[in-house]
Amino acid sequence: MRRPIPIPLSILLILSVVACADASRQAGEPDADAEYAESMDRAHAGDSPEAGAAADAARAAAVEGEEVAYAELDGTPVTGYLARGEGSAAILVIQEWWGLNDNIRTMARELAAEGYTALAVDLYEGQVAADRDRARALVTSALERPDRLSENLRQAHRYLTEELGMERVGVIGWCFGGGWSLATALTLADGIDAAVLYYGRIETDPEALAPLAAPVLGHFGGEDDSIPIEEVRAFEAAAVEAGKDVTVHLYDRAGHAFANPSGSSWEPEAARTAWERTLAFFDGHLRGAT
Repeated sequence: MRRPIPIPLSILLILSVVACADASRQAGEPDADAEYAESMDRAHAGDSPEAGAAADAARAAAVEGEEVAYAELDGTPVTGYLARGEGSAAILVIQEWWGLNDNIRTMARELAAEGYTALAVDLYEGQVAADRDRARALVTSALERPDRLSENLRQAHRYLTEELGMERVGVIGWCFGGGWSLATALTLADGIDAAVLYYGRIETDPEALAPLAAPVLGHFGGEDDSIPIEEVRAFEAAAVEAGKDVTVHLYDRAGHAFANPSGSSWEPEAARTAWERTLAFFDGHLRGAT
């Protein structure tokens, strides 16, 4: 797989800005951050972070997971959730705006059941939301420190490749995590082999997509007011202009968070189709590629 190489400090400073691609230039634009938090709050109206129906599939697969310390920030360990699969391909799993909860642990086990070693990272560093107000506060705080989130993910990637010996690494995220899936593919361009984002914040500037090396698969709801179809199409156009391998699927009757079984927006058919496409995408780029 493509291994990360040492990067000069000056380049790292530039990349820390590029890391904001998931939030449409989130750093230094508090108004944009506030608008994003507000749109997510509206999109999750009526939702709760309780474990959903998807847990049944993970239990049937009898996959076990464990808490692991995969990073250290300012001297404090960061703990994530690791579900081990067979083989040498791994996937970084990035939380929704709720945090690293049971639904995200379930998805890690689902991926492990497919043969991947899945590491669900914790960008909130031990904090999890039980309601929308708390989720909004946590996501707002996170948007204020994109460099710290980028470092969190960089160390997670290093944990998979250096400590666990994984040869190929993909990344997947939903909602808040969907944007950070794209951001990770930008900041760790030489270390990410495939990226999947579910209704995450996207980038419509071709120049901002220039560092992207991995193929990207995006899933978006046709009725998601927080990420309008026009913006999704602009993302596609920017990728074409930049010469990037980006595939986008729109699900006509689906809204934001259509793949989360615990929410009011869950659309089982769209979620199932998106998951099948996700697995085929990862299979082709993490196991089928040479």
